[in-house]
Amino acid sequence: MNLTLKVWRQDGPHTGGRFETYQAADIKDEMSFLEMLDIVNERLIEDGREPIAFDSDCREGICGTCGLMVNGQAHGPQKGTATCQLHMRTFRDGDEITIEPWRAAAFPIMKDLIVDRSPLDAIVEAGGYINANTGAAPDANLIPIPKPVADSSMDAAACIGCGACVAACPNSAGQLFTSAKLNHLNLLPQGQAERWKRTEAMVERMEQFFGSCTNHGECQEACPKEISIDFIAYMNRDYIKAKIKNRKLQGQGFP
Repeated sequence: MNLTLKVWRQDGPHTGGRFETYQAADIKDEMSFLEMLDIVNERLIEDGREPIAFDSDCREGICGTCGLMVNGQAHGPQKGTATCQLHMRTFRDGDEITIEPWRAAAFPIMKDLIVDRSPLDAIVEAGGYINANTGAAPDANLIPIPKPVADSSMDAAACIGCGACVAACPNSAGQLFTSAKLNHLNLLPQGQAERWKRTEAMVERMEQFFGSCTNHGECQEACPKEISIDFIAYMNRDYIKAKIKNRKLQGQGFP
Protein backbone atom coordinates (compact mmCIF):
# COMPACT_ATOMS: atom_id res chain seq x y z
CA MET A 1 0.00 0.00 0.00
CA ASN A 2 1.36 3.42 -0.99
CA LEU A 3 -0.03 6.52 0.69
CA THR A 4 0.50 10.27 0.68
CA LEU A 5 0.54 11.93 4.10
CA LYS A 6 -0.11 15.61 4.74
CA VAL A 7 1.20 16.11 8.28
CA TRP A 8 1.04 19.20 10.49
CA ARG A 9 4.56 20.22 11.54
CA GLN A 10 5.24 22.83 14.19
CA ASP A 11 8.59 23.38 15.88
CA GLY A 12 7.20 24.61 19.19
CA PRO A 13 4.28 26.23 20.99
CA HIS A 14 5.30 29.75 20.02
CA THR A 15 6.09 29.19 16.35
CA GLY A 16 3.92 28.96 13.28
CA GLY A 17 3.02 25.61 11.79
CA ARG A 18 2.58 24.23 8.29
CA PHE A 19 1.58 21.08 6.45
CA GLU A 20 4.34 18.94 4.98
CA THR A 21 3.84 16.09 2.53
CA TYR A 22 5.44 12.66 2.91
CA GLN A 23 5.20 9.46 0.95
CA ALA A 24 4.42 6.30 2.92
CA ALA A 25 5.39 3.47 0.59
CA ASP A 26 5.03 -0.28 1.06
CA ILE A 27 2.74 -0.03 4.08
CA LYS A 28 1.15 -3.32 5.14
CA ASP A 29 -2.57 -3.25 5.75
CA GLU A 30 -2.25 -5.07 9.10
CA MET A 31 -0.16 -2.23 10.55
CA SER A 32 -1.76 0.13 13.03
CA PHE A 33 -1.83 3.83 12.22
CA LEU A 34 0.94 4.52 14.73
CA GLU A 35 3.08 1.70 13.32
CA MET A 36 2.73 3.36 9.93
CA LEU A 37 3.96 6.63 11.45
CA ASP A 38 6.87 4.73 13.02
CA ILE A 39 7.90 3.46 9.57
CA VAL A 40 7.69 6.98 8.14
CA ASN A 41 9.80 8.32 11.01
CA GLU A 42 12.44 5.64 10.56
CA ARG A 43 12.80 6.64 6.93
CA LEU A 44 12.98 10.33 7.84
CA ILE A 45 15.76 9.60 10.35
CA GLU A 46 17.65 7.57 7.74
CA ASP A 47 17.46 10.60 5.44
CA GLY A 48 18.77 12.87 8.19
CA ARG A 49 15.44 14.66 8.64
CA GLU A 50 13.46 15.51 11.76
CA PRO A 51 10.94 12.76 12.66
CA ILE A 52 7.30 13.57 13.25
CA ALA A 53 6.57 14.10 16.95
CA PHE A 54 3.44 12.38 18.24
CA ASP A 55 2.25 10.97 21.56
CA SER A 56 1.80 7.28 22.32
CA ASP A 57 2.16 4.94 25.24
CA CYS A 58 0.20 1.72 25.72
CA ARG A 59 -0.87 1.33 22.07
CA GLU A 60 -3.78 -0.78 23.30
CA GLY A 61 -6.55 1.84 23.36
CA ILE A 62 -6.28 2.35 27.12
CA CYS A 63 -4.02 5.32 27.93
CA GLY A 64 -5.58 7.95 25.63
CA THR A 65 -2.31 9.63 24.61
CA CYS A 66 -2.44 8.70 20.91
CA GLY A 67 -5.19 11.10 19.85
CA LEU A 68 -4.86 12.59 16.35
CA MET A 69 -7.17 14.16 13.81
CA VAL A 70 -7.16 11.87 10.78
CA ASN A 71 -8.83 13.33 7.70
CA GLY A 72 -10.68 15.77 9.93
CA GLN A 73 -12.03 13.12 12.30
CA ALA A 74 -10.89 12.57 15.87
CA HIS A 75 -9.04 9.21 15.97
CA GLY A 76 -9.93 8.58 12.32
CA PRO A 77 -12.89 7.18 10.38
CA GLN A 78 -13.55 4.04 12.44
CA LYS A 79 -16.11 4.53 15.21
CA GLY A 80 -15.24 3.45 18.75
CA THR A 81 -11.53 3.18 17.93
CA ALA A 82 -8.49 4.99 19.32
CA THR A 83 -5.80 6.02 16.85
CA CYS A 84 -3.49 3.23 18.03
CA GLN A 85 -6.24 0.70 17.26
CA LEU A 86 -6.91 2.08 13.78
CA HIS A 87 -5.47 -0.29 11.17
CA MET A 88 -4.24 0.66 7.73
CA ARG A 89 -6.70 -1.72 6.09
CA THR A 90 -9.23 1.06 6.78
CA PHE A 91 -7.58 3.00 3.95
CA ARG A 92 -7.03 2.22 0.27
CA ASP A 93 -3.89 2.17 -1.83
CA GLY A 94 -3.16 5.65 -3.16
CA ASP A 95 -5.15 7.51 -0.49
CA GLU A 96 -4.08 10.93 0.74
CA ILE A 97 -4.33 11.19 4.53
CA THR A 98 -4.30 14.48 6.44
CA ILE A 99 -2.94 14.20 9.99
CA GLU A 100 -3.35 17.03 12.51
CA PRO A 101 -3.16 17.51 16.29
CA TRP A 102 -6.24 18.21 18.40
CA ARG A 103 -7.57 21.67 17.52
CA ALA A 104 -8.80 23.33 20.73
CA ALA A 105 -7.78 26.50 22.55
CA ALA A 106 -7.47 24.49 25.77
CA PHE A 107 -4.92 22.17 24.10
CA PRO A 108 -1.97 24.30 22.92
CA ILE A 109 0.31 22.57 20.42
CA MET A 110 3.67 21.68 21.94
CA LYS A 111 5.33 20.20 18.85
CA ASP A 112 3.97 18.73 15.60
CA LEU A 113 1.11 16.44 16.64
CA ILE A 114 1.65 16.73 20.42
CA VAL A 115 -0.69 18.94 22.45
CA ASP A 116 -0.78 19.90 26.12
CA ARG A 117 -3.81 18.17 27.65
CA SER A 118 -3.07 19.18 31.23
CA PRO A 119 -6.45 20.98 31.59
CA LEU A 120 -8.03 17.51 31.70
CA ASP A 121 -5.74 16.65 34.60
CA ALA A 122 -6.73 19.88 36.35
CA ILE A 123 -10.40 18.83 36.27
CA VAL A 124 -9.61 15.47 37.88
CA GLU A 125 -7.38 17.16 40.47
CA ALA A 126 -10.33 19.40 41.44
CA GLY A 127 -12.32 16.45 42.77
CA GLY A 128 -12.12 13.30 40.68
CA TYR A 129 -11.23 11.06 43.58
CA ILE A 130 -12.60 9.61 46.82
CA ASN A 131 -11.05 10.32 50.22
CA ALA A 132 -11.13 7.05 52.13
CA ASN A 133 -8.94 5.30 54.65
CA THR A 134 -6.96 2.52 53.05
CA GLY A 135 -6.75 -0.93 54.47
CA ALA A 136 -7.72 -4.50 53.70
CA ALA A 137 -10.04 -4.93 50.73
CA PRO A 138 -13.69 -5.23 51.87
CA ASP A 139 -15.83 -8.18 50.89
CA ALA A 140 -17.18 -7.78 47.36
CA ASN A 141 -20.80 -7.87 48.53
CA LEU A 142 -20.34 -5.67 51.62
CA ILE A 143 -21.99 -2.69 49.89
CA PRO A 144 -24.93 -3.77 47.73
CA ILE A 145 -24.97 -1.94 44.40
CA PRO A 146 -27.74 -2.51 41.84
CA LYS A 147 -26.33 -3.97 38.63
CA PRO A 148 -27.68 -1.18 36.37
CA VAL A 149 -25.94 1.37 38.59
CA ALA A 150 -22.67 -0.58 38.61
CA ASP A 151 -22.85 -1.02 34.82
CA SER A 152 -23.48 2.69 34.27
CA SER A 153 -20.58 3.61 36.55
CA MET A 154 -18.26 1.27 34.64
CA ASP A 155 -19.43 2.77 31.34
CA ALA A 156 -18.38 6.21 32.62
CA ALA A 157 -15.10 4.85 33.99
CA ALA A 158 -14.19 3.65 30.49
CA CYS A 159 -13.10 7.23 29.62
CA ILE A 160 -9.38 7.22 28.76
CA GLY A 161 -8.97 11.00 28.85
CA CYS A 162 -7.78 11.29 25.26
CA GLY A 163 -9.53 14.61 24.57
CA ALA A 164 -11.23 13.51 21.35
CA CYS A 165 -14.54 14.86 22.67
CA VAL A 166 -12.99 18.32 23.01
CA ALA A 167 -11.32 18.18 19.61
CA ALA A 168 -14.53 17.09 17.86
CA CYS A 169 -16.81 19.62 19.56
CA PRO A 170 -17.39 22.87 17.59
CA ASN A 171 -17.27 24.70 20.95
CA SER A 172 -14.23 22.80 22.31
CA ALA A 173 -16.38 21.79 25.27
CA GLY A 174 -15.10 19.42 27.95
CA GLN A 175 -18.47 18.25 29.25
CA LEU A 176 -18.27 14.61 28.13
CA PHE A 177 -14.88 14.06 29.77
CA THR A 178 -15.91 15.84 32.96
CA SER A 179 -19.27 14.09 33.21
CA ALA A 180 -17.63 10.69 32.75
CA LYS A 181 -15.07 11.37 35.47
CA LEU A 182 -17.84 12.65 37.76
CA ASN A 183 -20.40 9.94 37.22
CA HIS A 184 -18.18 6.93 37.66
CA LEU A 185 -17.82 8.16 41.26
CA ASN A 186 -21.18 9.92 41.81
CA LEU A 187 -23.19 6.83 40.90
CA LEU A 188 -21.54 4.59 43.52
CA PRO A 189 -22.23 4.52 47.26
CA GLN A 190 -18.54 5.16 47.98
CA GLY A 191 -18.76 8.47 46.13
CA GLN A 192 -21.75 9.92 47.95
CA ALA A 193 -19.90 11.57 50.84
CA GLU A 194 -18.18 14.06 48.52
CA ARG A 195 -20.70 14.03 45.66
CA TRP A 196 -21.85 17.63 45.83
CA LYS A 197 -18.47 19.15 46.69
CA ARG A 198 -16.88 17.10 43.89
CA THR A 199 -19.48 18.10 41.32
CA GLU A 200 -19.24 21.83 41.95
CA ALA A 201 -15.44 21.82 42.04
CA MET A 202 -14.93 19.79 38.85
CA VAL A 203 -17.56 21.60 36.77
CA GLU A 204 -16.25 25.02 37.73
CA ARG A 205 -12.67 23.97 37.04
CA MET A 206 -13.81 22.72 33.61
CA GLU A 207 -15.40 26.08 32.82
CA GLN A 208 -12.02 27.79 33.30
CA PHE A 209 -10.61 26.01 30.25
CA PHE A 210 -13.33 24.79 27.91
CA GLY A 211 -16.29 26.08 25.90
CA SER A 212 -19.97 25.53 26.59
CA CYS A 213 -21.95 22.46 25.56
CA THR A 214 -24.71 23.06 23.00
CA ASN A 215 -25.64 19.40 22.50
CA HIS A 216 -24.17 18.89 19.04
CA GLY A 217 -23.39 15.30 20.03
CA GLU A 218 -20.05 15.20 18.17
CA CYS A 219 -18.29 14.27 21.41
CA GLN A 220 -20.20 11.01 21.69
CA GLU A 221 -19.51 10.14 18.05
CA ALA A 222 -15.76 10.83 18.37
CA CYS A 223 -15.26 9.05 21.69
CA PRO A 224 -13.23 5.85 21.18
CA LYS A 225 -15.07 4.31 24.13
CA GLU A 226 -18.50 5.47 22.88
CA ILE A 227 -19.38 7.18 26.16
CA SER A 228 -22.96 8.46 26.10
CA ILE A 229 -23.90 12.13 26.29
CA ASP A 230 -26.52 11.02 28.85
CA PHE A 231 -23.76 11.53 31.41
CA ILE A 232 -23.72 15.25 30.56
CA ALA A 233 -27.38 15.45 31.53
CA TYR A 234 -26.63 13.68 34.82
CA MET A 235 -23.77 16.10 35.48
CA ASN A 236 -25.95 19.16 34.79
CA ARG A 237 -28.61 17.80 37.15
CA ASP A 238 -26.06 17.18 39.90
CA TYR A 239 -24.47 20.61 39.41
CA ILE A 240 -27.80 22.38 39.99
CA LYS A 241 -28.39 20.28 43.10
CA ALA A 242 -24.81 20.87 44.27
CA LYS A 243 -25.20 24.66 44.20
CA ILE A 244 -28.20 24.36 46.52
CA LYS A 245 -26.87 21.63 48.81
CA ASN A 246 -23.40 23.17 49.19
CA ARG A 247 -24.92 26.54 50.05
CA LYS A 248 -27.04 24.91 52.76
CA LEU A 249 -24.06 23.02 54.16
CA GLN A 250 -21.98 26.21 54.29
CA GLY A 251 -24.82 27.97 56.07
CA GLN A 252 -24.77 25.26 58.72
CA GLY A 253 -21.06 25.77 59.32
CA PHE A 254 -19.70 22.90 57.27
CA PRO A 255 -16.46 23.63 55.32
